Amino acid sequence: MATDAEKGTIRHDELDRDAPSGRQHHAEDKEGVQQALVEPELDESHRKRILRKMDTRIIPVLAILYLLSFLDRGNIGNARVLGMEDSIGLVGTQYNIALMIFFFPYAFLEVPANLLLKKLKPSIWLPSIMLAWGAVTIGTGFIKNFSHLAVCRVFLGIAESGQYPGCAYYLTLWYAPEDLAFRQGLFFSAASAAGAFSGLLAYGINHMGGTAGLEGWRWIFILEGILTVAVGMVAFFWIHDSPATAKFLDATERLWVRNRLKRKTASGRYIEESERFDKKYIFQGLFDWQVWCAIFINWSTAVTIYGMSYFMPSIVNRLGYTGQQANLLTIPVYVCAAIMTVLFCWISDRVKKRSIFILGLLGGQFTGYIFALSGSAAGGPNGLVYAGCFLATSCCYPAYVLTISWILPNIAPSYKRAVATAVLIGIGNLGGVYASNWYRPQDAPKYLLGHGMEIMFIVMGFTAVNILRFTYTRINKTRDGQHELVASMTEEELAEMGDRSPSFRYRL
Repeated sequence: MATDAEKGTIRHDELDRDAPSGRQHHAEDKEGVQQALVEPELDESHRKRILRKMDTRIIPVLAILYLLSFLDRGNIGNARVLGMEDSIGLVGTQYNIALMIFFFPYAFLEVPANLLLKKLKPSIWLPSIMLAWGAVTIGTGFIKNFSHLAVCRVFLGIAESGQYPGCAYYLTLWYAPEDLAFRQGLFFSAASAAGAFSGLLAYGINHMGGTAGLEGWRWIFILEGILTVAVGMVAFFWIHDSPATAKFLDATERLWVRNRLKRKTASGRYIEESERFDKKYIFQGLFDWQVWCAIFINWSTAVTIYGMSYFMPSIVNRLGYTGQQANLLTIPVYVCAAIMTVLFCWISDRVKKRSIFILGLLGGQFTGYIFALSGSAAGGPNGLVYAGCFLATSCCYPAYVLTISWILPNIAPSYKRAVATAVLIGIGNLGGVYASNWYRPQDAPKYLLGHGMEIMFIVMGFTAVNILRFTYTRINKTRDGQHELVASMTEEELAEMGDRSPSFRYRL
């Protein structure tokens, strides 16, 4: 027998012949249109089978898209230790500047990109921007000087701006909040896998040096860009736009998926999220207090993600290893990070908690940088520095995913969440700007400034988590005493208010 959470509304023309039987009765909507209210009789095995259908058709393509996205923005770190700087004549902080300028278009174009995703089909938008950044990556393999590199990084930031926030928001259209962290973890673990994959690919591709008269580092960009373009072309036929149009689900299964995304009020009413566009949602998403508090958490993890992605090969290289060895030594770090991301997100979904795990993982990052800072300040041992970078990197990826999985379900309705997702991820990714300037050439090989600044941002993130926890708890307690107000309002009024509704409860 279906639970209350599975009840919902479906029109007669949506019912398939092969849909499981269910009890039906009729009700009048606001316009007086007759609708069938169906209670799908889905047992536990059927529900799990629906989730598996979604997982196998949604998660792999998003993971591959993000892996290639992170690979194409982070391979510059591998190319650097294989001779790129000397080949194109970079001097001083030009490498850092090239890293930094990527993030300005990447951050500030994410809001319009997510609005375009809402207007266009995901199956059109996501593959299209993938083709664009793949072409830019190929072009990077033919740069001759700093100006060429700078232009390529700017266009790469433009093309990639819609990728991660688009995918993160896209997942909220399919999965209930209690299932979201594990799926976000599976998807985002591709970023840490990209770190390992990048080092391995760079090691192999570098042996192509001399082919067609091009250095090995150039082939890193060219071949990885070609791979991105090829996958982008296939992705047009691989991405499903929404549960409502998913052909791999029958009508009753689509109804079950939609019902799981509804909110249940204290009185037992179910509120379906508003999909109506109103410009007020843009302003609410841009200036929501919880988003700006969460940005500090995002920064505390993003600075480590980008700091280690761009500079770990250089840090390890300065410990006395060759460029090839440095690339290989990054592989186990990112393999561990991928495993930890999936593991922590799975546990978080099981216990239905987010913030407590984020606090623990930030503690792991903090400890890692204390190791790295202490080892570097003392001039060794090299193993302590490497172990510190290993621990910090392993913890930052699951912390980042859990932050996104914590905040997004706490924002409603749909258009507000689309904008807020872009703000959180876009402004949060300015952490890459900071990290790009902390590991300066003159600070090598100790990089004390970089490690110290990472620690400061982790402390800021730790503080922001506790502020959000306290504020969410206080608001929830206030709303627990507003049952009469909720009962006096219509479902449409409650849906329009989104997370500002007295029926809405923030998750911890």
